[in-house]
Amino acid sequence: MDMNDSRILLIDDEKDVLDLIEEVLRKDGFWEIQKAYTGEEALRLCREFRPDAAVLDVMLPDTDGIELCRKIREFSICSILFLSSRNEDIDKILGLSAGGDDYITKPFSPRELVFRIKAQLRRQQYQTAVQGSALLKAGPLTLDRESCRAYKNGEEMNLTGREYLLLLCLMENADRIISKERLYEQVWGEYSSICDNTIMVHIRHLREKLEDTPSDPRQLVTVKGLGYKLKKRTE
Repeated sequence: MDMNDSRILLIDDEKDVLDLIEEVLRKDGFWEIQKAYTGEEALRLCREFRPDAAVLDVMLPDTDGIELCRKIREFSICSILFLSSRNEDIDKILGLSAGGDDYITKPFSPRELVFRIKAQLRRQQYQTAVQGSALLKAGPLTLDRESCRAYKNGEEMNLTGREYLLLLCLMENADRIISKERLYEQVWGEYSSICDNTIMVHIRHLREKLEDTPSDPRQLVTVKGLGYKLKKRTE
């Protein structure tokens, strides 16, 4: 798919800001663009429009952008780029930990925003290009990369967007040790030591869905001091 065919959702309660971003995107050749001014409208469009990338303001009139990002991640793996007037490190960490892929502070350069959107879309295209076969299998697990669904013993698992991406990375590297740093870089973006807890929480939630006994994992195991490994065969 040509990058300019990508669908982009713009979410902000400031109409002038959205109009400016839309104008710059259209000048760059993007035409599949939708705008939302509230969190409720954004959730509806995420389900109906199915964007490849979303630009999300942290402060919306009816909800917090961080919480909205978490809700979107329950069903979508689109790239999410935060826009915010908050520029403290903790704000950026909260946004990225909630499932954001990038964080841009206001005032911002519209051209830089477009380049960042295109960088996220290129990453998506690269991941699609190197995926190869649509189906991945490891023991009782099957992952369908075309439909973005995962199954255990033939029954579909209810995964969030981040859990799906985490499982995808692990299954693409089955029987190999994956470091926390690499997992975070591939699933969330740039790694920080502060993000260790985010990874551990998501691994725990994923084990609850993969393992028969999550407290005694047999397939998604921790390799002390090195990272995690998803075994193709369980003992």
